[in-house]
Amino acid sequence: MSKIRFDGRTVVITGAGGGLGRAYALEIAARGGAVVVNDLGGSVAGGSGASSVMAEEVVAEIKAAGGEAIADASDVASAQGGQAMVQAALDAFGRVDAVIANAGNMRFGPFEELTADDLDALLAVHVRGSFNVAQAAWPHMKAQGFGRIVFTTSSGGMLGLPQLSAYGAAKGGVMGLMHGLSEEGRPHGILCNAIMPNAASRMAAAMGPGTLGENPWVSTLYPAFDPRYTAGLVAFLAHESCTSTHAVYSAAGGRIARVFVGATRGWNGPLEAPPTAEDVAANFSQISDDARGYEIPANAFDEFRIVAEGRA
Repeated sequence: MSKIRFDGRTVVITGAGGGLGRAYALEIAARGGAVVVNDLGGSVAGGSGASSVMAEEVVAEIKAAGGEAIADASDVASAQGGQAMVQAALDAFGRVDAVIANAGNMRFGPFEELTADDLDALLAVHVRGSFNVAQAAWPHMKAQGFGRIVFTTSSGGMLGLPQLSAYGAAKGGVMGLMHGLSEEGRPHGILCNAIMPNAASRMAAAMGPGTLGENPWVSTLYPAFDPRYTAGLVAFLAHESCTSTHAVYSAAGGRIARVFVGATRGWNGPLEAPPTAEDVAANFSQISDDARGYEIPANAFDEFRIVAEGRA
């Protein structure tokens, strides 16, 4: 297989001042890509201590290794911030080929203790931040007939964990954004995927061991929680040779796997009358049974194809 290179390509990476984002920036720069290192700085919870220092330090690392990069401290939570970082890429490098929407913040706690402000803060960075930078890059990618966008969801959003209800809601929103844009971008050569990283990041460090419950398996997999174990996946998804779109990939404990939404074969109720609650109860085991196999709809319309063919 030929070496994956980013020569002549420009990649905008949000939240790239540390942890996962820094690993992505170093990886892509080492492969010849020009990188916009975006990071607002500040606290993991968000909303305080904004500074460009973290982004500038990563840029210094990249340049010291012979790479190309600029620092950007725009706020992803604002539409103006998204536009500003994409414009910075255009001004410095003349193009934008890929966006890695990695910026995030963390607020957690028992559901009854979380506030509307906690939810709003998470939605602003994870969902609106991903939306803003993708939307800013979109017309440029569309005009050149090429683009790659890598979104960041999480196991908290896809699979769930206690104390992460607000965070999981935000990450679930990112997954929904990816689903929609992958279908809208496909005709224009804009491919969109999402990742579920598991790494020793600043956000992970904000939670002490056991905060979310006991995980007896994590200790044996600890070396793979280095952010570099996720960087290869992200670099591939951001590269022109990757033809995947509309997919979610998990990086956990050194294993990389596709994670998908599937539908069981289910129960085909009558079309001449609505099913009653009693009908559903009587057929619930069949509705829920995945041992008989399942289907993976490619998009919302494809589910109707599956249903129609199942009734034929």
